[in-house]
Amino acid sequence: MDRLVLLYRTPHTALANQVVADLAEVSPETRVDLRCLDFDDPWSFEEVYGRLLDFARAYPFQPDREDYLVHITTGTHVAQICLFLLTEARFMPGRLAQTFPDTDGRGGGRGKWAAIDLDLSRYDSIARRFAEAAQADASFLKSGIATRNPAFNRLIADIETVVLGSRAPILLTGPTGAGKTQLARRIYALKKLKHQVSGAFVEVNCATLRGDGAMSALFGHRRGAFTGAIQDRPGLLRTADKGLLFLDEIGELGLDEQAMMLRALEEKRFLPVGADLEVGSEFQLIAGTNRDLGTAVAAGRFREDLYARLNLWTFRLPGLADRREDIEPNLAYEVARFAEREGRSLRFTREAEARYLRFALSDGARWTGNFRDLAASLTRMGTLAPAGRIDLETVEAEILRLTALWQGSSGGAAEDSLSTLGFGPDALDLFDRVQLAEVVRVCRAARSASDAGRTLFSASRSQRRSTNDADRLRKYLARFGLDWAGITSGGAAPPGP
Repeated sequence: MDRLVLLYRTPHTALANQVVADLAEVSPETRVDLRCLDFDDPWSFEEVYGRLLDFARAYPFQPDREDYLVHITTGTHVAQICLFLLTEARFMPGRLAQTFPDTDGRGGGRGKWAAIDLDLSRYDSIARRFAEAAQADASFLKSGIATRNPAFNRLIADIETVVLGSRAPILLTGPTGAGKTQLARRIYALKKLKHQVSGAFVEVNCATLRGDGAMSALFGHRRGAFTGAIQDRPGLLRTADKGLLFLDEIGELGLDEQAMMLRALEEKRFLPVGADLEVGSEFQLIAGTNRDLGTAVAAGRFREDLYARLNLWTFRLPGLADRREDIEPNLAYEVARFAEREGRSLRFTREAEARYLRFALSDGARWTGNFRDLAASLTRMGTLAPAGRIDLETVEAEILRLTALWQGSSGGAAEDSLSTLGFGPDALDLFDRVQLAEVVRVCRAARSASDAGRTLFSASRSQRRSTNDADRLRKYLARFGLDWAGITSGGAAPPGP
């Protein structure tokens, strides 16, 4: 050892000098650098860590020229912990050295030492346990469902990393029924399991918050704040203190509520209705929406600063139709959930299950309600199944119900989509009306014009050498005075005659 930097306190000066004398005898080539660091309280984590951090920042480390060992055995437990943390964070660019006595007698009475390498990836067994734990956490977020869609599995793995490593807001987007609420509940359960939250899970659908009651519901009120306020109300943010608040359909919040929510997120404080003093709440926020908040910001319906605060971690959950390979494992999950809920066994006959899956995976299965449609479908079949066996007849009847459901909902949705674009009942021929309504539906469900074009022109595009589906779609929409931005944001009416 070329150099020993010995840190000591004033009361231990004599011991430090004894170490210097001993080293001079056994290792005269080792130079000793004595550094006196005094603490008012060697058991104060804040003080010890601060002094050691100051030392580490001031010391002229040269890791490219020298190899450093940081000894952690002597001193208080607080000093040991601080040295470990500073080395792990590379403020001290070395390996940890630990000394210990010769407990088994094999060392001839001499002490022993070992270097601790903090690169855990070099330890196969530890790395394997970390990987297994991460996989288990991801499976927990998926309710144990063995999903097969690679993109969705990567998405869940990213979410698992974020929720366990950050308390920042999370924004879950995607169509209605894609599983945002279920995922938010599983995130809370995972954080609770890992002791990252101690408070409650509070869920609210912002679409139900209307008028004067919205402020009161979210931020609470004081008795007498308004007519009918006969007692204090803590509000949802206070109820979620040290827990998790899930605001579903956050795009439906009013602008005043959005402003209050932004301040509550940034400062963890807010003013209840009718109160003179602010209150605080340490909650983590998960927000859900099936709307494009960026478009809502451009239209002035959503605050840009709140959107920026929410948009740090945004995850889009795909609809069921976009991950059809996950229908089979989710169907098995729904069967098990039905049996547990109803207290009786349920199963498909082999022929019936094959028939249902063929239909579920076909292009004719729209799954407009996503996983809600699947859960409702299984509930109907399970309820009607004779003796707990879903047979072929039950499946055929359910396929007819689903087909009728989707045809009916698409017809109403088609009329609604065209009316919002300014097309009255008699504005278009029936042929154009049906075709345009379907184009609008596909566009509003797609992530981009190119994505919509690939869906709309999937058959003909394979027969062309070059494709520009987005341009082809734009030309079609232009025939009706429409454009991509207009229809995906709710759209302005087409130009008059």
